[in-house]
Amino acid sequence: MMRRYFGTDGVRGVVGTELTTELVERLGRAAARWSGGGRVFVGRDTRESGPELEAAFAEGVASAGGNAVLGGVLPTPAVALLSLDLGAVISASHNPPQYNGVKFFDGQGQKLTDASEEEIEALLDEPPSAERGAIHRVGISAVSYLEHVLERFGSDLTGLRVAVDCGNGAYSEIAPTAFERLGAEVLPLGTEPDGTNINVGCGATDLSLLQSHVGAYDIGVAFDGDGDRMLAVDAGGNAVDGDQILAVLALHLKVDVVVVTVMTNLGFHRLMEERGIRVVTTDVGDRYVLEALRRERAILGGEQSGHIICLDGHVTGDGLAAALLLCRAIEGRSLAEAVSVMPTFAQVKENVPTSVKDLPQDLREEIERVNEDLDGTARILVRPSGTEPLVRVLAEAPAEEEAARLCGTISALVRRELG
Repeated sequence: MMRRYFGTDGVRGVVGTELTTELVERLGRAAARWSGGGRVFVGRDTRESGPELEAAFAEGVASAGGNAVLGGVLPTPAVALLSLDLGAVISASHNPPQYNGVKFFDGQGQKLTDASEEEIEALLDEPPSAERGAIHRVGISAVSYLEHVLERFGSDLTGLRVAVDCGNGAYSEIAPTAFERLGAEVLPLGTEPDGTNINVGCGATDLSLLQSHVGAYDIGVAFDGDGDRMLAVDAGGNAVDGDQILAVLALHLKVDVVVVTVMTNLGFHRLMEERGIRVVTTDVGDRYVLEALRRERAILGGEQSGHIICLDGHVTGDGLAAALLLCRAIEGRSLAEAVSVMPTFAQVKENVPTSVKDLPQDLREEIERVNEDLDGTARILVRPSGTEPLVRVLAEAPAEEEAARLCGTISALVRRELG
């Protein structure tokens, strides 16, 4: 069965068109039925549409005989930790403010499998139950989450100067407080959400704000709107991506295996090979990384986009936990010095607009032929986006010029074949 609504990270779309209150209510009802009519813990980010969609989702849960427990504005990893019979987040993560969505965690805080999402979709047209459930609000969820993260991932940061860009999202109050409590000198940025400015010119989706302020600080960290992604900036204003962060953490934690996705830089693979660390590669999507981590009984994995997962004391990817681990892992070095251990191949990307959800066989074969000719010296990756109507093209090579040439050639081929 093909999923109609679920993508790589829940159901997501522009509010009022792809994502309506009616659909969100149906999702709440279907999810509550799927989980056995139990308790569903619900969090949301700071989008203007959040309260209305939260209410619609809660109504759906109650109409199925379940109990909705509303935690208010919370980062996604907090919902995973606090999940009851089911956890749900009203968020579109890194997407612009006009988007919103719903994503789920099971009772153990794990993201749902494709099969589970298909089962929920099959229940979308079910009518309300004869017996109605209840809707409750709780006010201490953020405090509980913060205490857990500080205990498991915090360290003494006295003397460290940290610029913290919260993307006007769910970490706007929590993250600066966390660093201050650990003794750091903190510059808070992107901490004034108004419902329309989440991920706009700030946060992990746009590092320019952080880069313009980090000069007087030792390190800058940036989160996306719902807090499950984290990127960094060194004191010189240079961006540090998820691959580089993961490399620093892998060496610091002395892991034997690390899980990454097909997007991960070839330089990361070279470094891990040199250090004798086994690399497991998955499809794009942090839930696939999570599945592989559990299958391998490993603790560390992540994505170039900033999903960093450490399962030693957690159940999912957590931007704040990753930022605290990174501050610990640099061990008195500058961030630039810490990440210099990893060589980086040039990567050039292009998004080709299209509604196609699968690549034609002849296009896949042509991409395979190009990669065979490159023979590991460079590579091409082409994949449909799981969250937007795009085909993403990535070219990677030792030199920027070669990567740009490859990307341009393959992007033109994609447009011709799918246009």
